[in-house]
Amino acid sequence: MSAPHAHHGHDHGHHHHGHSHGHGHDHGHHHGHHHSLPANVGRAFAVAVSLNLAFVIAEAAAGYLSDSMALLADAGHNLSDVLSLLLAWAASVLASRPPTERFTYGLKSSSILAAIANAALLWVAIGAILVETIRRFAEPAPVTGMTMIVVAAIGIAVNALSALLFAKGSKDDLNLRAAFVHLMADAAVSAGVVIAGVVILFTGWTVVDPIASLVITAVIAWSSWSLLRESLRMGMMAVPESIDIAAVRAFLESRAGVAQVHDLHVWPMSTTETALTAHIVMPGGQPGDDFLHTLAHDLDHRFKIGHPTIQIETESNAACALESAAVV
Repeated sequence: MSAPHAHHGHDHGHHHHGHSHGHGHDHGHHHGHHHSLPANVGRAFAVAVSLNLAFVIAEAAAGYLSDSMALLADAGHNLSDVLSLLLAWAASVLASRPPTERFTYGLKSSSILAAIANAALLWVAIGAILVETIRRFAEPAPVTGMTMIVVAAIGIAVNALSALLFAKGSKDDLNLRAAFVHLMADAAVSAGVVIAGVVILFTGWTVVDPIASLVITAVIAWSSWSLLRESLRMGMMAVPESIDIAAVRAFLESRAGVAQVHDLHVWPMSTTETALTAHIVMPGGQPGDDFLHTLAHDLDHRFKIGHPTIQIETESNAACALESAAVV
């Protein structure tokens, strides 16, 4: 989403002058304009969900028939994948709903909740796979290597194809990144199953099956850790990782006429949109709307902060109740 996205943000900055001083009346319009889902994202979800569901059913049946723990583990993980895709899809649909009287931000933050739920789901899947794997070490079952190889090879194709659908959006949206990581982890998992199948075919060591399962679990845990951390941070309203708040503060303080900046807050409204509020002390008197428009525009361009609200204070000696950084 490089160029078109930038331009998008741009016209959004101009469009809604209103933001900086809180006339949200064009907000409904702005909302649709900025965040209605590109049709292809919905299509990506639909395709990925159908492909994965069909595959889960086939894989579970094959794992059951061939008695392969690695295949069953993989099917279980793929199922958690379908769930996570559905979650991310639901969130992206909800996030594009217009605001209401009660939900004045619309339902944008559902994308953050979905990302947290997805990270949690991955760890539940890991737990389930581990329990079953440990049981397998105790009583290794005979496994048909060929079935493992064929089914898992199909799995690599299904997951890699599905992942490609989200490759573009995953740079900017944690939710799409969750979908992408899930699918890529799955492709890696299937690759592990293929290798285990080959080893079993040639050596007959059935213990390779649970070992592959353990390696797979480690891969998933490793790939989902950053998702868990980042989605929880978003839930706690931390400054998004892509934004350097010191730079934002320096930028605001460097504007002409600004003596001081306090009560600066930057937080994620959704996995893709960021809001900012700040009090700016301008002893020279109240600046015109142009100052606010330019500020909104620059914040959008430099920091991808699309929803700033600025309070201007003109008397530098009248202390603002929120001036101390410790007071929120």
